[in-house]
Amino acid sequence: MDMRLLVVEDEKSLSKALVTILNKSGYSVDAVYDGTEALEYLESGNYDGMVLDVMMPKMDGFTVLKTLREMGNAIPILMLTAKGDVDDKVAGLDGGADDYLTKPFVMKELLARIHVMTRDKTEGQDSILRVGNIQLNRATNELSSPTGSFHLTNKEFQMMEFLMYHPKNLISTEHFMEKIWGYDSKAEINVVWVYISYLRKKLDALHANVQIKAARNAGYSLEVIQ
Repeated sequence: MDMRLLVVEDEKSLSKALVTILNKSGYSVDAVYDGTEALEYLESGNYDGMVLDVMMPKMDGFTVLKTLREMGNAIPILMLTAKGDVDDKVAGLDGGADDYLTKPFVMKELLARIHVMTRDKTEGQDSILRVGNIQLNRATNELSSPTGSFHLTNKEFQMMEFLMYHPKNLISTEHFMEKIWGYDSKAEINVVWVYISYLRKKLDALHANVQIKAARNAGYSLEVIQ
């Protein structure tokens, strides 16, 4: 099936390069150059993912992201940030972005990130994972319990999936970094803690009978509360 992507990048030469590479990789791509235009395209078209630059005229990437998430639009979003500033990254992820990449980046890495972000999680695997009274739907990124549900961002989903695959097992922070952030050496290790914090809040809100326990300087494990 043809995957449709929207590229939102005001730097024309970079936008052109992204469109060329993505087209060659089999994606159908539309390119726009500011945040306002991006929202107009998303209203009229159905896209499988979006590459969104932070610094743009008319409306910046954070505002586009916030607007979309408030509207309930769960399109996978990869943020492009010109700065290696951890505050920018955390702000984007906190706002509901699925991933981020710092400029300058290698095109091969961008393609790998987009592939992970838009991949069909039901491919060759059982789509529901269960531990305690919570379940994770791998087709929809939905974490649910008998009392409610949350749609997880891509990184939240990957971390929860990893924990639920290995309940009771201690997973080190470094292992999370290697498994989920891969070879992006620019990601600071504290980003793992940020995501654990997001997931804990969601588990609390779902009245889950499982919790993510921390072992000082060792890592995290998913435990059923007796």
